[in-house]
This record gives sequence, structure tokens and C-alpha cells, in this order.
Amino acid sequence: MSTTASDHSVGHHGYHAEKEALVKRLHRIEGQVRGVEKMVAEDRYCIDILTQIGAISTALESLGFRILDDHVRHCVAGALASGDEAEAQAKAEELLHAVHRFAKVK
Repeated sequence: MSTTASDHSVGHHGYHAEKEALVKRLHRIEGQVRGVEKMVAEDRYCIDILTQIGAISTALESLGFRILDDHVRHCVAGALASGDEAEAQAKAEELLHAVHRFAKVK
């Protein structure tokens, strides 16, 4: 039987070992967003706000790629090593969908 992304019975997800650092990074990004909100409320200069939004976008992309990397090294590699062809195929498809989401043309 193949597992899905929501099946927690298979153990920890790939990012589990870095979970605390990821949460801290998310809190810093959240602080950056609150800072932009304050800048808008204070009628700060447009370019300064756009610069901060760009930094937030970059931080989120970096975090996303870090989690994607952990997914490949843990979840996908585990499915390939399991010998379960259906599970390996499902994880490969899941990975391709994730890569397509990150590779959207802007």
C-alpha cells in the first residue's frame, strides 16, 4: 500500500531533524512581513517596501528549497530504496509536481 504526504504512520518527514531551525526561520520571515506592514502604515518609500518584499520572497524560496531537498534525500530516497515500485513511482510523481510548482515562470 502506498503512503501519501498526509500519512504520518511512516515516521518522520525529511525536514524533521531541522524542524526547530525551520520554525525559527519562519518566525524571522514572519517578523519581516510585520515590518513591511509597519512600513506601509508609516507611508514609507515604495522602493524600500519593494526591497523588503523581495527579501521576504527570497527567504521563502530558500526555505522551500531546503524542505524540498530534505524531501528528496529522505522521502523520495526512502521510497526508491524500499523496493516498492508503486511507492517509488508515487514519490517520483509527487517530486515532479513539487518541482513544477517551484519552477513556475514569473
